[in-house]
Amino acid sequence: MKQAFRVLQIAFTYIGTVVGAGFATGQEILQFFTQYGKWATITIGLSTILFVWLGTKMMLIAHDTGSRTYEDLNKHLFGHKAGKWITWITLLILIGVNSVMLAGAGSVFVEHLGLHYQTGLIITIVGTYLLLGRGIKAILQMNSIVVPMMLLLSILMITSTIHLPGALRFVTLTTDTNPIKVWLSPLLYSSFNLVLAQAVLVPVGNQIRDRNVLKWGGVLGGIGVGFMLLAAHFAMSAQMPGIMQFEIPMGSIAFQLGWAVQAVYVTLIFMEIFTTFVADIYGMTLQLSQHLQVPPRLITLTIMMLCYSLSQFGFSSLLSILYPIFGSLALIWAGRLVVDRWGSFRTRHKNL
Repeated sequence: MKQAFRVLQIAFTYIGTVVGAGFATGQEILQFFTQYGKWATITIGLSTILFVWLGTKMMLIAHDTGSRTYEDLNKHLFGHKAGKWITWITLLILIGVNSVMLAGAGSVFVEHLGLHYQTGLIITIVGTYLLLGRGIKAILQMNSIVVPMMLLLSILMITSTIHLPGALRFVTLTTDTNPIKVWLSPLLYSSFNLVLAQAVLVPVGNQIRDRNVLKWGGVLGGIGVGFMLLAAHFAMSAQMPGIMQFEIPMGSIAFQLGWAVQAVYVTLIFMEIFTTFVADIYGMTLQLSQHLQVPPRLITLTIMMLCYSLSQFGFSSLLSILYPIFGSLALIWAGRLVVDRWGSFRTRHKNL
């Protein structure tokens, strides 16, 4: 029973790490999947396979190699010198994406709570600073509460959309987009999110002693991400093309289901943004602490202030510009993870 609970904790943490601002609000799914019409269902399936395979592999490599941070993992994948360069690129990606996370929090407060954009940013930063003192345990516990609620709401989205006139639009929508771009999209999306997830999944893989817990947690987590992708795509396809005008398209769908569902969903959107932001800041602080002889709290504060400055550009504009660029860079990293023969490392390690 205890082992099953740990598996679920790992799975929920995996899902919660991927389901950040762009995912929970629906913007990521619009950009990478729904806009490509009927092909999106197949590309979501491909993306799910990659999440199951590579997310699990990442945690197991971290476990077997004793990698404490994503820098340690990158050194294993690329070698000491190249791994350092990849790590600094990863850090830049994480800072850019967490600026998007922060901007997403601001958009939630503006569009759905009628409050000032800066209010969402400040509440997220202050809350993160206060929680980070508890380390990885706080991240596991937060996701164990928020992610099951997101999964239940995804089911509600599906059951509510089935009865709409455009319910079957997810299999009939057409697109004029170049097929290469359509099929490259799930590779970019999965690679990009796995690069981000390593900031959290590597420390998790290092700290959980039972390999079976990590393995099944990774499998369930990858499947959970795929299910939530499909549920959101199904719901948004029924509202195309009008849904594309919203900064938070999934929030507008929740609005149609009544004020109670909208209130719950908007709260969950913010909580998903918040949990992912906390987890990523934790991973970056852990990595930079290996190089800087300054208090971790100061590192955390500096990173958050940098994210705050970049978040002033707005949510959807940052998302549409930064995500495709970072996704392209992430393809190189994911390709190296695919070909890594970590099984041979395990054999050598056991023989030492």
